Amino acid sequence: MTRHTRPGAALAAAALLCASAGIASAADIAVIGGKSDDPFFNLIKKGIDDATQVVEANGGSVNYLPLQSYDNIGADAAQLVRTAISQGVDGIAVPNWVPDSEDEAIRAAVDAGIAVILMNAGGIDKAKELGALNYVGSDEYLAGKAAGERFGEMGTKNVLCVNTVPGAATLEARCQGVIDGVTAAGGTAEQLPLPASANGDQTAVSEAVKATLLQNPDVDGVITVSAPDADAGAMAIMQSGRMGQVAFATFDLSGSILSRIEEGTQAFAIDQQPYLQSLLSVQLLASHVDFGTQLPTAPILTGPGIVDADNIGAVLEGVSKGAR
Repeated sequence: MTRHTRPGAALAAAALLCASAGIASAADIAVIGGKSDDPFFNLIKKGIDDATQVVEANGGSVNYLPLQSYDNIGADAAQLVRTAISQGVDGIAVPNWVPDSEDEAIRAAVDAGIAVILMNAGGIDKAKELGALNYVGSDEYLAGKAAGERFGEMGTKNVLCVNTVPGAATLEARCQGVIDGVTAAGGTAEQLPLPASANGDQTAVSEAVKATLLQNPDVDGVITVSAPDADAGAMAIMQSGRMGQVAFATFDLSGSILSRIEEGTQAFAIDQQPYLQSLLSVQLLASHVDFGTQLPTAPILTGPGIVDADNIGAVLEGVSKGAR
């Protein structure tokens, strides 16, 4: 297996190079993200922490502003953008989860002369519309479509996309992509929207999925929209007595997801590499503020990638280093 330079070592070397060159800068970056106890955003946080080594070596700082809950995700994210503006930051990396709620705040940041990168959610068209520098992340619709197409290749005909945060643009796009991908392959698919109160409540998610499977025996595929929901989805399939009859997949990764793929009880997962999303966003913002650099590649896509039995070994190596 080909070995690559470890990210931590490369970042440390870059930091030393910048320091030895005597470059002084003061790029103050704010990153808006999900809850601190959200496993997905733990990977985002690792990317931030690794990128911070370079920013701090140049005299700057990085501040992570997490949501406290997902009950009012768009309005709360917009308020965090306004908080960052009031702090006088030079750059903001922010997911555009709910455009109707967040666009005004993001435009205000751009109008204030703050460099903005849409990270994780939003897309390049929205970035251009708002005046942001770039979009770093996965195209959620394409990710969903890739999942739908994979279901089609497996012969799965009736797929349920479980959405625990209806209204969030990223998750709506994922499910729509699944529906379109399955439909193009000759099957059918639909979204199962759950109340926001179910988000993070594995029992509520599991019971809802189980009830749907029991009421609809023709469903032969289930995909959840996030790693925290995946365990609940797997439990629902087992409790409904449909193990081996329902192909199961999810977006994003976790230890239990990877274990199921390795064991053969989960078909696949769609990976968007969140570590890279925050790592690249912070570094690009700081470089733009400090040195005036710009990257002509837009968008910068970090996914989708399909993790299945064929590549599970390589992915587990990344997990051991805290980056997958």
